[in-house]
Amino acid sequence: MNTYQPDTSLFCNDFFNNSLSFGNSIIQTLKQQISDANDRLDQRFKSEEDIHHLIYDRAWFIDQILEKAWEHSSLNEVATASLIAVGGYGRGELHPKSDIDVLLLFDATEPEAHQEAIETFLTLLWDLNLNIGHSVRTITECKEEAEKDITVTTNLTEARTISGNEDILLKMTSLTGPSFIWDSKSFFQAKWEEQQQRHRKFNNIEYNLEPNIKTSPGGLRDIQTIMWITKRQYGANTMSELVRLSVLNEEELDMLTRGQEFLWQVRYALHMITGRPEDRLLFDHQRKIAELFGYQDNGSRLAVEQLMQKYYRTVLQLGELNDVIIQHFNETILLADEPDEVIEINERFQIRNKFIEIKDPKIFAKEPSSMLEIFLLMARTDGVKGARTTTIRELRNHRHLIDDNFRANPVNTSMFMALMKTKTRLVTQLWRMRKWGILGRYLPEFASITGQMQHDLFHIYTVDAHTLQVVRNMRRFRFADNKDQFPLASRLIHEVPKVELAYISGLYHDIAKGRGGDHSELGAIDARKFCEKHGLNKWETDLICWLIENHLLMSMTAQRKDISDPEVIQEFAEKVQDKIHLDYLFILTVADINATNPTLWNSWRAALMRQLYTETWRTLRRGLDHPINPQEYLQDREEAVLELLLDKPYREQQIRDLLNQLGQDYMFRNTPGEIAWHTEAILEHKDSSQPLIELMETTDREHEGGTEIFIYTKDEQHLFAVTASVMENLNLNIQDAQVIISDNGFTVNSFIVLDDNGDPIGENSLRIEEIKSSLIVALEDSSNYLDLISKRTPRQLKQFKMPTQVVIHNDPIKQMTVLEVTAPDRPGVLAMIGRVFVDFDVRIQNAKIATLGEKVDDLFYLTDNENNPISDPEICRLLQQAICTTLDKHSNNQ
Repeated sequence: MNTYQPDTSLFCNDFFNNSLSFGNSIIQTLKQQISDANDRLDQRFKSEEDIHHLIYDRAWFIDQILEKAWEHSSLNEVATASLIAVGGYGRGELHPKSDIDVLLLFDATEPEAHQEAIETFLTLLWDLNLNIGHSVRTITECKEEAEKDITVTTNLTEARTISGNEDILLKMTSLTGPSFIWDSKSFFQAKWEEQQQRHRKFNNIEYNLEPNIKTSPGGLRDIQTIMWITKRQYGANTMSELVRLSVLNEEELDMLTRGQEFLWQVRYALHMITGRPEDRLLFDHQRKIAELFGYQDNGSRLAVEQLMQKYYRTVLQLGELNDVIIQHFNETILLADEPDEVIEINERFQIRNKFIEIKDPKIFAKEPSSMLEIFLLMARTDGVKGARTTTIRELRNHRHLIDDNFRANPVNTSMFMALMKTKTRLVTQLWRMRKWGILGRYLPEFASITGQMQHDLFHIYTVDAHTLQVVRNMRRFRFADNKDQFPLASRLIHEVPKVELAYISGLYHDIAKGRGGDHSELGAIDARKFCEKHGLNKWETDLICWLIENHLLMSMTAQRKDISDPEVIQEFAEKVQDKIHLDYLFILTVADINATNPTLWNSWRAALMRQLYTETWRTLRRGLDHPINPQEYLQDREEAVLELLLDKPYREQQIRDLLNQLGQDYMFRNTPGEIAWHTEAILEHKDSSQPLIELMETTDREHEGGTEIFIYTKDEQHLFAVTASVMENLNLNIQDAQVIISDNGFTVNSFIVLDDNGDPIGENSLRIEEIKSSLIVALEDSSNYLDLISKRTPRQLKQFKMPTQVVIHNDPIKQMTVLEVTAPDRPGVLAMIGRVFVDFDVRIQNAKIATLGEKVDDLFYLTDNENNPISDPEICRLLQQAICTTLDKHSNNQ
């Protein structure tokens, strides 16, 4: 309920009466009033008028519309009926396209007796194109429904009469009040559980790429929940009464009010832009709202990123307040009648009914170090559910005391390091410290990344949320139930000498994002200061800084380089130097990838990471001064293949001849198990005029990996383009591609693929046969497949349009041309790139395929048709231009 005096000029009674007197219908007349009012309210919004006025004025205006409709219906003559506003509309709040929830309430009279009148009235409202949500009940039915459903009770809690007999509402309110159903305690318990369940749907994180401003953590529903509980317990109707009731102080009330105002502004804009009751802040709306609110791109940040940072910081503050208020209600409603169980911890803190509290309300002022001590105690003490309301409030009220002197105090630095070393509940405390504003005060560099987001589909969390997710993932590696998903990381986390060094590297790896410059280098500078201040020795400090500077090294090597090449492994091992650095880097990299976007961690990426780790460890054990001899390596590999095929009916020379035809490059880039499989398939293939296509899980890579599709057929330049097109239409995602032309004029291609869920194909015989037959048909008659892409571009991808970037250079060691493509992700991108290669008469020798959110970042190793690097600069320029033109045209047409 609100006390705002509405703008009564929105509804003109004179116009209404005159229009009817001139013979216009009530529908025509009211529609005109609605249209005029909508235009006026929208213009007032664009003029930045107080959002409260707009929301309340719209509700008042709709009251007038419904009153007129009621007056002109036969229901107006029914003494035992009334028209009731419920829900948000009952609060007197209404956004442009919000549902107008009404209850046609009858006393003892059965509504069926007035069925025709009810239908005529509702039809009139629908004819006015109002978003009406309605129910028709008697007082008794309201009580019965409310007893069964807490949401009905909640809706009725905010009921008010628009037209009709007001006494009926009073009777209904009494019967559905806490004296009869859902007393304050059960109501609070139900609404609290409802909120927890809603938050779990969003992973209990305020930050989502496309948040729902109503139901996400920290959203409008949290504010409404607070007010529902307050009304049920105390009969209060306004936010200001929360101060009188000691639920909030004045500063917190101001924070709550300003937070609601901002969310209301965003919601109003969403409804106005979309023309529907939209509460999801989708990508396609974020840019428009940023522009509407006057944000502008600057040198370091997009306008939309500035808008979203304000949103995220707002919901973080509201989430912080929600914690305080819900805990207050927990203490004053649920636990009010329970006997106190007090356990003393020390002279500053005690536990009351499983919640920690300060003994002296001035303790944080007297001993500011207690503001860190409380988190250490919560981490170390079993059974503590959280902090008491008064303690959280005093903590927030005194956090300004965390200044440079506080941060330099050895007592506090020792306390923070003790927290980082704790064996239990570390991440829970870091999340609490972030939510209650302590972490950003103690680590000012962390405050700068709070709510900071990147407008893409790759990073699904803000930088601060991502950072804490990294630490959480590292902690998860310690538990047995994550061993199957992260077998190597789960072993290494127990082997590294000091696990807290991993946590600190996770805390600082992205700390410098958004400043400009290399965030890895800048973050290492911040981390060094942290380490020196917190008493870490030189080896520990250097290790942490090295990890931060190189936190992208392992993922980039695994995804963008040929890790079957001994030279690549040797180069990586020389950068890592020893097993300790390798172990820590693996833990950090796996935690980082999974905290960036869980969909990035598929079986193939996990396989690459483990393969890189294993091969690097072998190189380190052998010694960096003893690199692999290529000829010895090839000879060992050939002998390993022969051993695997010993029991097969092939002559040794037959096998050696085939391996010789396939070439050294092929032998380097495949494991003995893969080579043996390919060899057997080729030797068993009787009809050389038909493509040989086989599928197998990549178990030979010591892990589950992906599904390898092996293709052996007469060499044709369009092979890659056709294959990519077919796989796209089969919903197969290419992770890796290897294209080798043998000496006998055949091409030996291997594609590693995953399905749309990021999983290998498995043993699904029908799916395997579908893939094989589709590829055979396409390769035998390729003319119909070069441009055939039937998949539609997903909605989110359509919002990201960036110019294609192509970089070309020659690799003198591999004797190939390296072409890197960064472009918007669209169905058919690989097939189109392959088609351009056909047009330019160039051959793909290898490819590393990576889809990172909304963009593809692909790497191709090319030669001309004589298997030499592309040496003509003009051809390189034209090739670069053709790919850019083709992909940009495709992206803009989506």
